[in-house]
Amino acid sequence: MPSIIVLSGSPSPTSKTAALGGYVEARLRAQGHLVRSFRVRDLPPVALLSADTEHPDIAEVVDAIAGVDAIVVASPVYKAAYSGLLKALLDLLPQFALAGKVVLPLVTGGTPAHVLAIDYALRPVLTSLGADHVVQGWFVLDRHIGVDGATVIEPGAESALRAVVDRFSEVVHDRHPLAAAL
Repeated sequence: MPSIIVLSGSPSPTSKTAALGGYVEARLRAQGHLVRSFRVRDLPPVALLSADTEHPDIAEVVDAIAGVDAIVVASPVYKAAYSGLLKALLDLLPQFALAGKVVLPLVTGGTPAHVLAIDYALRPVLTSLGADHVVQGWFVLDRHIGVDGATVIEPGAESALRAVVDRFSEVVHDRHPLAAAL
């Protein structure tokens, strides 16, 4: 069974990005993946910002990333790029931490102008970390994500998001040796 990490890079305690990650996590679980999620905001800030890779919480995330088949990287857009909080974690990963992995970049923002953050900010760093296959990323407007007890994606945005997540799932299944044998 393919394993996936959903990584949320939002610093907000009421994050629509994290809610989006939870929605994607549930969909991937329903498709037969082992999924684990991490919110970077929950990592100890001193260890994260001082690059203390030996701190148990930081080491846990780095080790978990090393052991999965795929990763979903979700971030809100700040200043035309992914969050600095996410950058702090990505900087702690070994140079080729994403080698052999399929990666799905997801970005949330307040305006369609932020969609470029996927290809001009996030995709290059994921590629530089050795990602084997960065699938088509997806941008979701903040206003299309509702968080009221349960994550709700506006119907028009949800159908497009489902298609992207399902394609990612197919690629992960196709690349996983045990899934291909089933």
